[in-house]
Amino acid sequence: MSYAPHDYNCPYKDSCPHLDWLSTQWAMESYRRGEETYEEHARIVDNFYKTVEELRTRVRDLEKENAELKARLKLVHQRQFKPNKKKNEEKTEGKGVSLSGNEKKKRGAPVGHPGWSRPKPERIDRTVHVPAPSICPYCLKESLKPYDGLYEHVQEDIVIEPRTEVVKYIHEQSFCSICNRPVIQPGEGEMLNAHIGPVAKSVALFLRYRIGVSYRKTKKLFRELFGMNFVPASALGFDRKAAFLGAPIYDDLREKIRITDWVHADETSWRNDGVGHYVWFAGNENLAYFHIDRHRSSEVAKAIFGNRYKGILVRDRYAAYNGIGSEWQSCLAHIRTKAKEIKQEHDLLPQTDKNAATDRFCDRVVSFCSQACEIASELNCGNTPWESASDIEKQLSRQLSKICKKSLGFKPAETLRTYLTGPEKHSLFTFLRNMGVPPTNNHAEQSLRHMVIFRKLSFGTRSETGIKTHSILPSLVQTARRQGVSPINFFQTLLTSDTQTAKAALYENSS
Repeated sequence: MSYAPHDYNCPYKDSCPHLDWLSTQWAMESYRRGEETYEEHARIVDNFYKTVEELRTRVRDLEKENAELKARLKLVHQRQFKPNKKKNEEKTEGKGVSLSGNEKKKRGAPVGHPGWSRPKPERIDRTVHVPAPSICPYCLKESLKPYDGLYEHVQEDIVIEPRTEVVKYIHEQSFCSICNRPVIQPGEGEMLNAHIGPVAKSVALFLRYRIGVSYRKTKKLFRELFGMNFVPASALGFDRKAAFLGAPIYDDLREKIRITDWVHADETSWRNDGVGHYVWFAGNENLAYFHIDRHRSSEVAKAIFGNRYKGILVRDRYAAYNGIGSEWQSCLAHIRTKAKEIKQEHDLLPQTDKNAATDRFCDRVVSFCSQACEIASELNCGNTPWESASDIEKQLSRQLSKICKKSLGFKPAETLRTYLTGPEKHSLFTFLRNMGVPPTNNHAEQSLRHMVIFRKLSFGTRSETGIKTHSILPSLVQTARRQGVSPINFFQTLLTSDTQTAKAALYENSS
């Protein structure tokens, strides 16, 4: 192939017959511009493809998230509106486990649970002799023959006396030169300047904060049973008087909570004048402390337990309790319930979005938590020696690591797996390192149950005074019951004696 000389000048440069008489320079410039345009268009197309792929990924993520939200909403709806009749569930052969994983509970008390029978009265107040019947009460036969032997039947009933006891106190007076007035002292069982006595007020407080009776129904009970009339506002005054006198004991109760070896903690919602509040609980088998607050933050938890609490805190996974106590026990019952909810939510997803590993993970977590609770029960009752607790902890830790080994595609399940394998894994086995510490926070749940029912009956409180009253009196009632003290007797002492005497009456059965 030959090339033109370097100094060759084409005569058709401005008008080439091979280019339809176009300029060769213009054609080359157009070609170069076209290449640049093509590259630019190629980049635009690539960006479009990239954007479309990102949008497709986003759509897939949103569809998956939408399916999870629909499943969660359906699960919440099913919890609120449960069917009246449960469907008969088929059970697998051999083990008798239902296909849905929920084995039907056998009616009656658990196996080995001691039977309960009503104790016989220790005294007989009145004896009634009943003659033999002359007509059979079953077949109505007449002229019955006498039968040797007596049949005894003991019946216990109450005696309602619709009357009140009116006591007139006649005081001898003394003159105080400082006050420049005559003074008197209260008699036995007397509340000065009060026209209703301490027994009636104590019963009204018991009906309100233990039974959950409203002020108006308390008024009706007193009127119908005892013939005593007062307005509902008077019952409100009983509460405020008792709360005022019990405030020092309430503060002392908080100080006792702060020095206990281990304590339960939980909270639930409350309403005050239509605004959301929270009822905080702290306590154990001997003490109960309630506190109603506007916030659900760590500052409230520190105000209850203090900044230097060194005991063990039995709690759920709520972050407000982080940093309180030397260590804590995470509630295994909450984790077990969470695993069950995750599985129920996962079952409601479309078949294309389900992951078999998620169901296996949830089932194994539920079984693991149940096994740990059974081990704690065996340790506490002495069937398993406490010396083996350290080895049991190592075995459970290895078992949990095996359960949480692989990551999961379902986000709620992956979140739970991350928690079980994270830094707080150590808190799952605190009950194996400290004797007596329970593995669940059921105690706090049961303690708050009364406040939850009371919230449904009263719809909360309406003022800051009501918040204070409904924090103090339930704490005193629950603590009295856990100390083996009658709340009615304690309130009588509180209303008629000084603070130290009332405190001694509250803790009389406690070391």
